[in-house]
Amino acid sequence: MKEVLEVMIRNLVENEDQVSVNEVEGEKSIIYEVKVAEGDMGKVIGKQGKVAKSIRTIMKALAGKKQKKVSVEFIG
Repeated sequence: MKEVLEVMIRNLVENEDQVSVNEVEGEKSIIYEVKVAEGDMGKVIGKQGKVAKSIRTIMKALAGKKQKKVSVEFIG
């Protein structure tokens, strides 16, 4: 799942080399901390958060297969 998230984020931003995804896995949940360049944060979040919401929806669908809850946090 981490690889899928990285591919999505890298295709949205201009500074691909500054993208990092940290995975924190618990018993029933997974938290992904996404760090991007400050100038790319708006592209990842989108207008009114629509892009970020879409990314979270896709990740939740993937996590459903593993029966875990997933959270995606965007860090500037």
